[in-house]
Amino acid sequence: MKNIKLKQSGFTLVEIAIVLVIIGLLLGGVLKGQEMVDNAKIKNVVNDMKGVSAAYYSYLDRYKAVPGDDILASTHFTGAVNGGGNGAITGVYSAVTPLAAAAESNNFWQHTRMAGFMNGSATATVALPPNNAAGGFLGVQSQVSAAGGSTYGMTGPVVCAGSVPWKIAQAVDAQLDDGDSATGNVRAGLSGATNLATAAATANVYGPAVPATPALEAGMHTVCMKL
Repeated sequence: MKNIKLKQSGFTLVEIAIVLVIIGLLLGGVLKGQEMVDNAKIKNVVNDMKGVSAAYYSYLDRYKAVPGDDILASTHFTGAVNGGGNGAITGVYSAVTPLAAAAESNNFWQHTRMAGFMNGSATATVALPPNNAAGGFLGVQSQVSAAGGSTYGMTGPVVCAGSVPWKIAQAVDAQLDDGDSATGNVRAGLSGATNLATAAATANVYGPAVPATPALEAGMHTVCMKL
């Protein structure tokens, strides 16, 4: 009986190299695509906050009152709920309470939408805050923290974007301000269980001053910009 020598088959080095190149191209495409998505979110979150700022100052210029706090809003718009008229916006940026509960952070959306400065639904009873480009709430508030009556150390009205991933939060601060979450006109903190910006910042959570830890990088942030 003759010994039959079976011919063994396998991949050549050239074939393996071609497969690795294809895998590399696919991974590169996926990573590039994710980078493009992140860059779009960064740009859109920045535009979200700038849009609120523009609406705030446009309303202030036209009606000589802070939107949401306007004590004469009902004389400007049918069904509008008047604010307190003290220059501050009561309620937190993510409030979804009925307007009858006097949450001026909700009134802000009613007033600016009825004035035509912002898009969205606004009725006599409901004007909910929209979502920002990263998926969390977008809204306004002022001086709600127990620590000095401020939002992350900033007094007065601010616009806040909640549930923002670390890398996007870092890029937003760098584009709009100084890249330091504890200083300047844009500040941030880790989002809590209720995702409210109600505490003064005690340390930089991203940026050059205090390097972020992996735990911080993995978390969601609330980014606020002074109006």
